[in-house]
Amino acid sequence: MISVEGLTKRFGTTLAIDDLSFDVQPGRVTGFLGPNGSGKSTTMRCMVDLDRPQMGTVRFSGRRYGEIAQPIRMIGVLLDASYVHPGRSARRHLEWLAMSNHLERQRVDEALSLVGLSEVAHRRVKTFSLGMKQRLGLAATMLGDPEVIILDEPANGLDPEGIRWMRDMLRYLAGQGRAVLVSSHQLSEIALMAEDLVVIGRGKLIAQEPASSFIARHTTTRVRVRSPQLDSLVHAMREQGAEVSFSGEATADDGALVTGLSMVEIGELAHSRNMSLHELSEVTDSLEDAFLAVTKDDQEYRSGDSQ
Repeated sequence: MISVEGLTKRFGTTLAIDDLSFDVQPGRVTGFLGPNGSGKSTTMRCMVDLDRPQMGTVRFSGRRYGEIAQPIRMIGVLLDASYVHPGRSARRHLEWLAMSNHLERQRVDEALSLVGLSEVAHRRVKTFSLGMKQRLGLAATMLGDPEVIILDEPANGLDPEGIRWMRDMLRYLAGQGRAVLVSSHQLSEIALMAEDLVVIGRGKLIAQEPASSFIARHTTTRVRVRSPQLDSLVHAMREQGAEVSFSGEATADDGALVTGLSMVEIGELAHSRNMSLHELSEVTDSLEDAFLAVTKDDQEYRSGDSQ
């Protein structure tokens, strides 16, 4: 488990992290979200003593990072996958990490196999694509078989197959009981892998809750309706106080989007008027919609209002 309490970090007069507190539970993937400049990377660096905060504490299963005798065995961290000596082979890089941290040599082969790099382990890192470097970074993260995993943009540079592999891998690792914290701008991927969210803006906590709750609270759920008697049904729904917009040209094939009435209420209304229904389904906005709605005032750069 990760527990962040009252974390505050300044760079000169700039307040990068402002009294930030949140938890990351074991057995779950937690998405760490925020606009550019919100303090995500600084927070992660402070968590593992790469930056020193002015105030606050971070504990891993009750212990600070500096109190852990062999951090690599408890905490796996990937903040920059490109930070690897380009002249070393993938195997040599992992062997150096294993030897310097008194890990068993067999962990190198196990980590290479885990990320699918066994066949290219002899190649120099300078010949690797960015996606291959991400896989090597994850292999290094897993060398110590840690119970906590902290990753910053782990899918950066991966192709669609690699992105899916990374998503499945992180869910698999969480399923083993590990606490997984993932920072990413790929919100569609976070929506697919993360059970919990921590959202920050300008260094302050905006939300910490299950992903499904966050989306439900910050988006509007509508009901899509298609009917051969759509015009009459729309009139009847508006009589009941519903708001109706159209996804196309207001034909039976395009349908209407309804707020203010539930699917059950719409179905019963159509039945009472002897109207046929060809579709009755909920339409929920995405994590991206919810994220943009919540952080609109915390974006580092915003376009002007359209004229």
